[in-house]
Amino acid sequence: MRTRAFYLAACCIVFAATLSACGPVGDENVGHRSKRAAPSLADRKACRPGDVQPARRVDTTQRLSDLRAAMVNQSLDAFIVLSDDAHGSEYPSARDMRRGFISGFTGSAGYAAVTGTQAAMWTDGRYFLEADDALDCNWILMRMGIKDVPTLTEWMVSVLNASNVVGADPFLVPNSNWLSVESDLKKGNITLTDVTANPVDIAWGADQPKPPMSNISALEIEFTGTTWEEKVSDIRAAMISRRLFGAYVVTSLDEIAWLFNIRGSDIDFNPFFVSYAIIEVYEQNNADKIRLYIYDKARRLTMDPSDSETRHKLHEHLNTSADGQCQAKETFCVEVVDYVPENVTGAVQAVVNNDVNNKVWVTHLCNYAIYGVIPEAQRVQERSMIALSKAQKNEVERKGMENAYNRDSAVLIEFLAKIEQDVKSEKRWTEVSAAMDLKNMRFAAEFNRGLSFPSISGVGPNGAIIHYQPANDTDRPITTTETYLLDSGGQYLDGTTDVTRTMHYGQPSAYVIECYTRVLMGAIDLAVMVWPEGLYGRQIDMAARAPLWSVGLEYRHGTGHGIGAYLSVHEGPGRISLYHEPTVNDETLYAYMFFSDEPGYYEPGQFGIRLETVVMVEPTNTTHKFGDKQFLRFKPITLVPFEPNLIDYSLLSKRQIDWLNDYHKLTQETIEPLLTTALAKDWLKARTKPFTDHSTSAAHNTPGTMAMLVMAIVSAFTFRM
Repeated sequence: MRTRAFYLAACCIVFAATLSACGPVGDENVGHRSKRAAPSLADRKACRPGDVQPARRVDTTQRLSDLRAAMVNQSLDAFIVLSDDAHGSEYPSARDMRRGFISGFTGSAGYAAVTGTQAAMWTDGRYFLEADDALDCNWILMRMGIKDVPTLTEWMVSVLNASNVVGADPFLVPNSNWLSVESDLKKGNITLTDVTANPVDIAWGADQPKPPMSNISALEIEFTGTTWEEKVSDIRAAMISRRLFGAYVVTSLDEIAWLFNIRGSDIDFNPFFVSYAIIEVYEQNNADKIRLYIYDKARRLTMDPSDSETRHKLHEHLNTSADGQCQAKETFCVEVVDYVPENVTGAVQAVVNNDVNNKVWVTHLCNYAIYGVIPEAQRVQERSMIALSKAQKNEVERKGMENAYNRDSAVLIEFLAKIEQDVKSEKRWTEVSAAMDLKNMRFAAEFNRGLSFPSISGVGPNGAIIHYQPANDTDRPITTTETYLLDSGGQYLDGTTDVTRTMHYGQPSAYVIECYTRVLMGAIDLAVMVWPEGLYGRQIDMAARAPLWSVGLEYRHGTGHGIGAYLSVHEGPGRISLYHEPTVNDETLYAYMFFSDEPGYYEPGQFGIRLETVVMVEPTNTTHKFGDKQFLRFKPITLVPFEPNLIDYSLLSKRQIDWLNDYHKLTQETIEPLLTTALAKDWLKARTKPFTDHSTSAAHNTPGTMAMLVMAIVSAFTFRM
């Protein structure tokens, strides 16, 4: 699945990349940089008098009027509205979808600025079409990556006056973004200030959803492989080894869920709960504390387990009392505190005020409200201590992920077999009905706890919208005349899944076949890569693009994102994305990280193709040794066959065909025993037959040629850095 910038740090990276005059550079912004005038309402779809408005548009006139009234009451000349919650979540809770409320555009990537007379929305290439449909004609659409489209700060400096004041909510802006915006606005003598009450919340009023308070369940050791006490001990040991006594503040929801081995459902498609955590470490360890901030703590701590696989109440799991207190506890204990943002900043201030030698460790993604209360001399700002450990799955997690993907692959194969038979028999299926049926099948699978993201079920031109979501007003039938792109996934107690396949149930054109085949070639070329430890994902991304590049085609998204273990479907700190601007949060590819391998091609108004197979990084033995250098490779985890109706084998090299045959053999052997219907077994058998006529393969694309070309480019890319 394509992400909004793909994982935990995504919004921070995309936003930061478009703040300054350096211009936007990001993994979603490649291509379409032709010269054009600055954006205006004249560029907008259906914004001329008499134009029929798209069905999805929301009239934001009153909302903007209410927002501007709230801005006036706080003496603000402009206000910045991000997609974020206080934790940098990819999918904020309904209460935190402020940008969606004020603009009507709910795509996962975007941010807005509203002045007294104008409103502008920035989004990336995945959402150009969707945003133009969703935004009404009060909004200027800023297409990030297009030449002459101003950054947020450039635009604000151009439309505001010197001495004007711009507001933002410090709890909703990553600290690095705040500092960057503040610096750029100062160049125009414009002030950035924090607001005491969010003007969007005021405009939303009583209709704003309440804070989420889902049940929180312990994830037992058979799924995690490591106790929360061991994880906390590792953090404390890391701080002690560097003599950093004070506090480590955890703001990211996936990191808190992983750290304490607990899961909730406050956030759609993610097993998270709105929270903060603070781990305090001192030379006198009797002062050490572990604090967890959650809503509705009294009920959540003492309720009976709501998950059938959970054996402990939350307070038992955290070794705390029924009221969240740790008095008389001699072992590890988590003090559970009511979630009040100001209580968190107050606790951080207490740490720094108690001793001038105390330090507070925050990440680059920590919101500005927390960052801003820590004196510079006492602030340690570095990469997360949790992110890398979370991404490198332990043995139990690796086995769980494989089991989850095997079950999920079986579900998808059962579904694809059924839908193909029905479509060819002229039974009616649509994007919406297919997504609903597949959801119900996933829900029935062992250990399933929901979907991992909204299914992308797109026929023909809808498949060309990279983050399309089927809806009644755009629903298209699945037929034998158009491509069908299906990107979907599930949340399981033992893993998080994400898989994309593109089908055609009739006679596709030669062009569609070529595009699909080249996307498949790129997916295989990445899958067979062997590389030395220490490379970043961006340094191998081009392996997936080369077959498309060779004929002048490209796609506007990264090639791979990390995946959590019953956590986020988009996980850092690694990514496979050539056009991604490097950041301080990036990590190289390590063994036992899981990534998607998902090149694609999208012909606007015609069709979309994406092939996504999840792979695991693993050590590999090579024929020769170069010192003590360890080499790595990918192991396929998703096991769903590709569409033979769309493959031109004459374009494939022998190496690519061999990989495809081996993959299909593994799929047949692993998944066939899990299938429950004869239809699915026959469908799988037909699609995993080996291709043996190598005389038709591409003789010019000899084994190793593509890999050698890519590694040569990788080397050049590496030495430029």
